[in-house]
Amino acid sequence: MTKRSYETGSIRVLWDSDRCIHTGICLRSLPDVFDTSKRPWVTVGGAAADEIAETIEQCPSGALSYERLDGGPQERPADPVEIVPRPNGPLSIRGSMVIKDYRGEVFTETTRATLCRCGHSQNQPFCDLSHKSSGFRDKPSVITSERDRAVSPAEIAPSQDRTDEDR
Repeated sequence: MTKRSYETGSIRVLWDSDRCIHTGICLRSLPDVFDTSKRPWVTVGGAAADEIAETIEQCPSGALSYERLDGGPQERPADPVEIVPRPNGPLSIRGSMVIKDYRGEVFTETTRATLCRCGHSQNQPFCDLSHKSSGFRDKPSVITSERDRAVSPAEIAPSQDRTDEDR
């Protein structure tokens, strides 16, 4: 992961380029702080720590995070966890979460993430916007009358028993 840190005496802003999905929320919300035409692109002194924190908490991917250095409030994760499929895009997740790799080892702990659901991301499990170039489109609702009438899991889908080859 490529992480960069920008700070003043009141707040440290962290940016993880591997998780950024370029929604532009930060650019539109605080252009005096977040400006991709400048280097560095984050100017932490451009706004009050509270404003910066509020904007960062809108970043759906968690690419932007912060640490308050002035005793101000830290981010409060959503509780319960919220999982929302973005139209024709990733799963947007908010809340305290631990993301593990296929071996069950902790990959990252975070409060916001956008996870790939198109299957084409080169940055699994995170979204890298491949859904746009792959032509991914949402499927209709998975809750159907067939599922509602089912009296056994076998009526909905084949068994998901895992073999050693699946692991």
